[in-house]
Amino acid sequence: MPELGKYADTVLAAYAASLLLLAVLVIFSLLRGRKVRGEMERVEQRMSRDG
Repeated sequence: MPELGKYADTVLAAYAASLLLLAVLVIFSLLRGRKVRGEMERVEQRMSRDG
């Protein structure tokens, strides 16, 4: 760990905020992908049923 001196709190808070935002984006993307995949499957089923 590099010596950050008087800026340690600020730098560590920025790292924590960045990691938190990255995690939120990943989770949001995974949930959105699951939702879109489900919608696509429903549309495909409807199209195959209707001929």
